[in-house]
Amino acid sequence: MQGIALIKQATGRELTQMSESIQIADRAVGIEEPPFIIAEMSGNHNQSLERALEIVEAAAKAGAHALKIQTYTPDTMTLDVKGEGFVIRDGESLWDGRSLYDLYQEAHTPWEWHKAIFDKSRELGMIPFSTPFDESSVDFLEELDTPCYKIASFENIDIPLIKRVAQTGKPLIISTGMASVAELDEAVSTARSAGAKELVLLKCTSTYPASPADTNISTIPHMKKLFDCEVGLSDHTRGLGVAVASVALGATVIEKHFTVDRSAGGVDSAFSLEPAEMQNLVEETARAWESLGSVMYGPTSREKKSLNFRRSLYVTKDMKVGEVLTSENVRAIRPGYGLAPKFHDIVIGRKVTKNVSIGTPLSWDLIL
Repeated sequence: MQGIALIKQATGRELTQMSESIQIADRAVGIEEPPFIIAEMSGNHNQSLERALEIVEAAAKAGAHALKIQTYTPDTMTLDVKGEGFVIRDGESLWDGRSLYDLYQEAHTPWEWHKAIFDKSRELGMIPFSTPFDESSVDFLEELDTPCYKIASFENIDIPLIKRVAQTGKPLIISTGMASVAELDEAVSTARSAGAKELVLLKCTSTYPASPADTNISTIPHMKKLFDCEVGLSDHTRGLGVAVASVALGATVIEKHFTVDRSAGGVDSAFSLEPAEMQNLVEETARAWESLGSVMYGPTSREKKSLNFRRSLYVTKDMKVGEVLTSENVRAIRPGYGLAPKFHDIVIGRKVTKNVSIGTPLSWDLIL
């Protein structure tokens, strides 16, 4: 897309040159390309491989560019205990009262399913990848030749994990939920020094679901300038509004949780998109991106035909040669073939040079 070189800073005070695009598998990701849409399966498979593959097929049909899963087991995430801190105690949480171990047991994607999910995604034209949570999951995903990696918000302070992933040299996406600027700087510095050359940061609010009021997507252009990398959105809000708005602020990657049917339940179903919504996300973010264009004034090439429908000065009554132009026989009306309305006061009081019929566009050769 030609002409997209600038995105206005959220402050409205500054314009920033956009960086070059990066490459994830066979797809370029950057401001010169439509947003890269990631469908996050998470635990919405409900421990059914058949349902997992159904989600893959639905995501591809909806137009998602990538399908992401998560690679962990309950034992790589936490301990099977129910003591203080290991049980969620938050009346506003979807998972209030659940132990971490039980929740991860329900939500994890069995490792023996990964190849089938990756193969099906590739077969349908999507880019499959995953979020690892420890070194063993990175080693496993390397065996599957994952084209890129995602670091989850809760792991963006796990410096050893970030270093291990970055050492693969593959594109790295990091969600930024809860992270301070100092923590993000450490994560980014670690990733780059360990070999990550293609980096994406995702603005993220780590509540489930998230409120638009807590999303603060004005951070996107600031984050892009601060870390000089591609920036997108990992969106846990319901609906599409936040994601579409983020594109106007320069988001080049959008990640949304995805399911076939929210009513079927699942640990993340409440804030996941269904197929028709995912299709709308793909289409509307592409439209938002296309609308960015470049800074310009005046008519576009397609608007030039519409210039004929502007107002202009016309004779509104039959007139005889020598008759004086007045506000009664000259008006600014559509179409636009006569003199511009700004000349109204100049022509009033002057005479016509010949007989003129109603509906004649006023021109200088008609005025004495």
